[in-house]
Amino acid sequence: MTTVERPSAGTVELRPVNGDLFRALLRRQATSVTVVTAVARGTDPACLGGIGAPIRAGFTATSFTSVSLDPPLVSFCLGTASSSWPVVARAEHVAVHLLAAGQREAATVFATSGIDRFAAYPHWTSGPFGVPLLGGVLARLLCRVVRRVPAGDHSLVIAEPLALGDGGDGAPLVHHRGGYTTAGSPT
Repeated sequence: MTTVERPSAGTVELRPVNGDLFRALLRRQATSVTVVTAVARGTDPACLGGIGAPIRAGFTATSFTSVSLDPPLVSFCLGTASSSWPVVARAEHVAVHLLAAGQREAATVFATSGIDRFAAYPHWTSGPFGVPLLGGVLARLLCRVVRRVPAGDHSLVIAEPLALGDGGDGAPLVHHRGGYTTAGSPT
C-alpha cells in the first residue's frame, strides 16, 4: 500500500493497480455507447477461386473519443483478440455510430460474440466504401483510418472523419456499472 500526504485532508490510501481493481474503477465511469462498423476486402480473392467478397465487422465500443479538432481526428480501442479485429486491422474506412437511448438492442447485438451481428440486427444499409451504416442513431461519422497503435492487449485506432450524419437531437445510450442506461436531463 502506498500513502500520500495531503496538506489539509490528511493521508490518502492508494492501492497497487491490478486487472480486477482497474476494471472495477472503469465500471464507475459513465460513457456513451457507440457501434463501430467496418469492411475489408475478403482474404480469398476471386483469382484464387474464391468470391473475393468483402468481410464486415461491427462491435459495441465505449472507448470512442475525439482526438483533435485540427485536423479532425477521433479514436476508439479494440481488443486484438476480438473477432472484429481482423477486419478492423485491414479496413480503410469505418463508421462510428453514437447510439440513441432507445437502441439497447443494437448495443447488445454488436456486443454479442459468436453470432452474425448484421443478420441479428437488420436496421442497417451499405454505405460509401461498403461500410455498414446503422439507422436510428443520434449521429454517425464515416471515417478513414489513419493509424493503428498497439496498446497492450488492444489497439488504438485513429481515424479522420470524412462525413457526418446527424440523426437528430435526443438522449444518448450510456454504459455505466456494466449495464446500459440513459443520460439524465442536462443541468
